[in-house]
Amino acid sequence: MLILLNKPYQVLCQFTDPDGRATLADYVKTPDVYPAGRLDFDSEGLLVLTDDGRLQARISQPGSKIQKLYWAQIEGTASDEQIRRLLDGVELKDGLARAVAAKRIEQPAMLWDRDPPIRHRKTVTDSWIEISLAEGRNRQVRRMTAAVGLPTLRLIRYAVGPWTLDDLAPGETREIPTQEAWRSLK
Repeated sequence: MLILLNKPYQVLCQFTDPDGRATLADYVKTPDVYPAGRLDFDSEGLLVLTDDGRLQARISQPGSKIQKLYWAQIEGTASDEQIRRLLDGVELKDGLARAVAAKRIEQPAMLWDRDPPIRHRKTVTDSWIEISLAEGRNRQVRRMTAAVGLPTLRLIRYAVGPWTLDDLAPGETREIPTQEAWRSLK
């Protein structure tokens, strides 16, 4: 089975936490499923879980080249040069990181309110970019946008391969049978 979860802000991508923070157990009641990839505590959006180890590896391993699409609310407005740098690659402490695709977008229409909301500053504009990656290093989108002078204020993963957040409110899940999930990856 494959489970799509719209992970809310400030939820850990694990099922227990000794510090009592919100975890996946607060949203996913199906036993013996595990995340295929992670989302940071302060990121939101699509998290894929499965009980099929091969499927989990296929989705999460960097060599699989399954693209992940993110919406990033950034401080400032991305210039053509900054977008080009994301596409050409930026040097991070753990090596070169390159977006498969990146572009400026309007604020997504399906966006939900975040609690707590993003702090808005009157003197600093913010805008949105869409960025696709074929790998998923720790805090990669945030580090890449910061490297080109566009700090990320809010990060939402919209898609993992063929699966999207469409029709999933924060905290909601949708189940997909394992065979159907495998067919989606072909």
